[in-house]
Amino acid sequence: MQRILVTERPNLADAAAEHELEYVAGEGVTGWDESAYYQFTMVEIAEDFLAPAEELEDLCLQVVDRAVNNEEVLSRLGIAEPFWDYIAESWRKGDKNLYGRMDLSYDAKGPMKLLEYNADTPTTLYETAVFQWEWLEQAKEFGFVPKKCDQFNELHERIVETLPKLGIEGLSHFACNPDIEDDKGTIGYLEECALEAGLETSFLGMEDIGLNDQGQFTDLDDEVITTLVKLYPWEWIMAEEFGSHIAASGVRFIEPPWKAILSNKGLLPLLWGMFEGHPNLLPAFFEDDPAAAAFAEAGTYVRKPIWSRQGANIEIVEGGKTLSHSDGPYGNDVHILQGFHPLPEFDGAYPLVGIWLVASKADGLCIREDKTLVTGTEAKVVPHLILD
Repeated sequence: MQRILVTERPNLADAAAEHELEYVAGEGVTGWDESAYYQFTMVEIAEDFLAPAEELEDLCLQVVDRAVNNEEVLSRLGIAEPFWDYIAESWRKGDKNLYGRMDLSYDAKGPMKLLEYNADTPTTLYETAVFQWEWLEQAKEFGFVPKKCDQFNELHERIVETLPKLGIEGLSHFACNPDIEDDKGTIGYLEECALEAGLETSFLGMEDIGLNDQGQFTDLDDEVITTLVKLYPWEWIMAEEFGSHIAASGVRFIEPPWKAILSNKGLLPLLWGMFEGHPNLLPAFFEDDPAAAAFAEAGTYVRKPIWSRQGANIEIVEGGKTLSHSDGPYGNDVHILQGFHPLPEFDGAYPLVGIWLVASKADGLCIREDKTLVTGTEAKVVPHLILD
């Protein structure tokens, strides 16, 4: 794993305009940085990322299978009781999932460590699948990178290939909160993939979903919604009045309801409890677990809310001293404690590796850099390549 400085494409402003990404003169593309790239070997990709990520995915699915058969686990995750049967039925009938992103700490000196799993509403999908790939092709043309290099990035093809296999029939609706730019861009890209796959689609805001007299969800044209591809967290849905109608609505959700178990950071102590000592896991405990007290006494840990986005309300403690503490709206949520495995540092940048999974198979890699150990709203996607 190396971080290598590189010349930015001279046509970057035009590329940003073509892809409808924000470009600021002198600063570049918002959320993107191509002044450097990360270089890996094929062995690193295959042995350090691909195989471990798919093994972790299998462990996660075992956690789901345990959770849906154990009401105490669902309660521990903060999932309200009215949704327990709904989630369990989704799992038992085999509702298919589309995609997710595992966030990992990796320094090339030992096994990657799972920090969290964005299994329900991951973003930076377009930057990874499309913009990063285009960077590689154009960087080769400009002579900025070796022509024989490659990239771990089959995301676009796999999403287009997978969508028709989810059992979608007729019109599929794509929804998010359109005021959140990252969410809007990601759901828009997924809709483009669906159209490429030959599916019929329609976009609407979550707030525009209606309810008819038969208890079915409808769009602004009073068309009944049968499939809803959403970029809207399950915990938000379950906390809103909207959520009280989902079980009876007959809607097929993508991501499916059982993904609410995996998108919760309570997954981390559940994984550790079931697979303690696994080389890709860090010790993790619910904060009120007696084992967490002894863990905290050692003075080195990361404290996280079970629900949070973009690095909010994360506290890093090392040797009894707080290294970092981020603000946010999740401070009153249930928290977990996790072992501290710091991100590596390259010239003041801290790369967080993201492994994308499509239908539970690893199909792509992205790196987000921030200037602190907590990857937050200022993080930028940095491209990567493979060169042996």
